[in-house]
Amino acid sequence: MSIVKIFSDSTSDLPQGWKETYDIGIIPLYVVFEDATYKDGVDITPEEVYRRVAAQGALPKTAAPSPADFMAAFEPVIRSGGDIVYISLSSALSSTYQNALLAAVEFPEGRVQVIDSETLCGGIALLVMKAARAAARGQSALEITAMVKECRSRVETEFVVDTLDYLYMGGRCSGMQNFIGSLLKIRPVLRLIDGAIVPVSKIRGKKEKAVEQMLHHALEHAGNIDKELIIVAHTLAEEDAKYLETALREQTGSGEIAVIHAGCVIGSHCGPGTVGLMYMH
Repeated sequence: MSIVKIFSDSTSDLPQGWKETYDIGIIPLYVVFEDATYKDGVDITPEEVYRRVAAQGALPKTAAPSPADFMAAFEPVIRSGGDIVYISLSSALSSTYQNALLAAVEFPEGRVQVIDSETLCGGIALLVMKAARAAARGQSALEITAMVKECRSRVETEFVVDTLDYLYMGGRCSGMQNFIGSLLKIRPVLRLIDGAIVPVSKIRGKKEKAVEQMLHHALEHAGNIDKELIIVAHTLAEEDAKYLETALREQTGSGEIAVIHAGCVIGSHCGPGTVGLMYMH
């Protein structure tokens, strides 16, 4: 049986330790400012993105890896006799999935399995870790693919945005919505539904109220949460992340609650101060 290598893209925001322990391959998306193009997580940091946005008053564009990028990453694994399972950013949000499919057909049939995660950030990371642990147990690429496709509908991804400025600059809310929202201190709570980002509520007042609502929604399902791994993701929101980690540890009995830092692509769409919860049920 072939060795199976798990791949994802940079929007999975996997901690370095996980990537090293399970030899997970990461294919970066691109962050594009007017004067330069950077690889997410390779040659630019989220902090640098936020500094440049503040200075320029405009968001960078983000771009999917090309089919050639995927082929270059996959080819050494295939040449050495391994099989590949690649888990992508939601196809509703990016052409990353489609470009991976275009690369996969350039290799012998069945050697590269491409899966649409239908989520982002820590939601992808949950699926990647399920896949990586299955690969470590010796499961085949087809077995891992079937398992991940079954699991993805059970992933919950929800997050609270601290400012509407990035949503406005990215065309996801109008100038009037941004003005009124900022005036009233409205904090959107966003959820991944069928692979797309959907606002599920708008909390007026302190950000803590929105974070508390997100936590309450998760704890409503505490009895059904997969205790193997829960993820708290954030963009420069250490206090909120620590609060959620502590509350979840006390109230779910989870075996592992990981706090991860969202990268440049995720951060450039939602802005600093964002915090999210990702878990499976």
